[in-house]
Amino acid sequence: MVTLNILYVVASLLIFASIMTSTLSARLGVPLLLFFLGVGMLAGEEGILGIEFAEYNLANFIGQAALACILLDGGLRTSMRSFRVGLKPAVTLASLGVLVTVLVAGIFTTWLLDVDWRLGVLMAAIVGSTDAAAVFSLLRNGGVKLNDRVQATLEIESGANDPLAILLVTVMITLNLDPTSQGIGDIIFMLISQIGIGLVLGLLSGWALSKMLPKVYLADGMYAILILSAGLIVFGITNLLGGSGFLAVYLAGVVIGNTKVRATEHVLRVMDSFAWLSQAVLFVVLGLLVQPSGILEVIHYSLLIFIFLLFVARPIAVFSSLLPFRFGIREIGFISWVGLRGAVPITLAIIPVTMAVPGADLAFNITFGMVILSLLVQGATIPLMSRLFRVWVPTNNEPKAEHEIWVADQANITLYEFEVKQGAFAIGRHPQSISSKFDAQALSLFALVRHNKLVNVNEDTILKMGDVVWYAMRGDDAPSIAKIFNNSATQYQKNSEFYGDWLLSPHARIADLPFYNLAARSLATNASSRLPKPVASALDIFTVPPQVGVMTGIDEDLVNKLTEAKNQTVEEFMMQYFKTEPVKGDEVYLNETWSLIVRDVDGRGRLRGVGLKNKIKKEV
Repeated sequence: MVTLNILYVVASLLIFASIMTSTLSARLGVPLLLFFLGVGMLAGEEGILGIEFAEYNLANFIGQAALACILLDGGLRTSMRSFRVGLKPAVTLASLGVLVTVLVAGIFTTWLLDVDWRLGVLMAAIVGSTDAAAVFSLLRNGGVKLNDRVQATLEIESGANDPLAILLVTVMITLNLDPTSQGIGDIIFMLISQIGIGLVLGLLSGWALSKMLPKVYLADGMYAILILSAGLIVFGITNLLGGSGFLAVYLAGVVIGNTKVRATEHVLRVMDSFAWLSQAVLFVVLGLLVQPSGILEVIHYSLLIFIFLLFVARPIAVFSSLLPFRFGIREIGFISWVGLRGAVPITLAIIPVTMAVPGADLAFNITFGMVILSLLVQGATIPLMSRLFRVWVPTNNEPKAEHEIWVADQANITLYEFEVKQGAFAIGRHPQSISSKFDAQALSLFALVRHNKLVNVNEDTILKMGDVVWYAMRGDDAPSIAKIFNNSATQYQKNSEFYGDWLLSPHARIADLPFYNLAARSLATNASSRLPKPVASALDIFTVPPQVGVMTGIDEDLVNKLTEAKNQTVEEFMMQYFKTEPVKGDEVYLNETWSLIVRDVDGRGRLRGVGLKNKIKKEV
């Protein structure tokens, strides 16, 4: 009994310490998952507490259960819009990308370690896939908003690449133990089974659970437990039938999460806690499992393989996978950089150890070192690299929080929380009359909080910096209202630097835009004598106000391009350059100086706002 109580205390203490490090993680800019690992390692056999833990089978059991929970939560929070935007490139990355990564990294690892090619490729297969736990955690809590295409591609890839990674690891383990037991036909059948069974069971179970939820009446906290238990059932049954349980539970979560019913909100609230607990337990257990001295002995190998994976193997895989989808070079560069490794590679590295594969201990220690390097280097630099590769988008049009209150099984009211930021346009305005653009009936003030206390609102109440306002709204006005609360002169300048100083309607014709006339006027003024006759004739029909000055950066090619498209709308003109669904931040270059940038997109992928940007800062 004493031993059991000690176990309770130690286990709970480790989780408590891991969670408390979250504040330190935010201050230092180091991923929280790395602190979880650190707590486990400090408590381990060579750490402060000296806990001896070498139960690889138990760690594998805990790891797979935790990953199933994390993937279920990730699926619940993945919108169908993400699938429309990122499904095709993500699936290509999760298949072709993984194969290319394993092939290229396998050759390098075999050469570097001077081992049998089967062991080298096995090690490459272990680290060949990105990790869902790390990707979901770091991208969604990394303090930066990525453009939807990049975010969706990375998240779906991490949720979908496990089947192929597991298949490759299984095949390579078999080849290491018995080279004559696996044929090409067996490998192909296993791959089809993993993906096919996982896909079918995931979608069917998700559909069945989404239909069941509205008909089940439980206490609010029970819905998440119901879905979690059902998800683990799907995970286990799929694995028993030879499919990918990880893929099945992720897809089940996607289907359930996109079915808006009363129970869904309760599920999301509680599942967030389950997912965090799973991550904490998983990484602490993995930290207990490893011996730091073993990592240090091979850390130079981990570093060299990590560098090769980061700068060679992953970029080759991403470039070859995303090139057909017309991803920009900056998007490809960022996706290459954020090939995060985490719990999945370590969990896969446990399997060869439990099956006594020769060289498995070496593979485990090298993998663990690579995960630490990945979290430290890639995870900690996501905000920096997102700005370097310009895949971030301004976040001034998002409310601080939102909560759904369900008043019936299929009827809800959404409450939005806004905080008055320093210099915001909302300062000095009445909370019920923040803008004449919004109908007072569509914007119902729910609460005003000042210094953590409710404020009674009267006709003389005005908003101050730091106030928190809650509105009950219908429609899609939340992004516009958020700008009033978040936008200051500084934020407005940042938006202008990102989107440009001109806001264009996507439905306006090119010929009706001032830019069209200004382009012609500039070229006519500066270079009319050099123009071909067709272009000079076209300029004769342009009308330009005499007070408008000459624009910079206008060339003959730009005028020709606009002349050919003068009867198109701005949206039609831009859409011909997009092969995938547009997202905020997408840019169409008119020439080296001028570009059109997507400012907003509706739920159907149609443009709602376009910015016109001039890279040469001169007055018109």
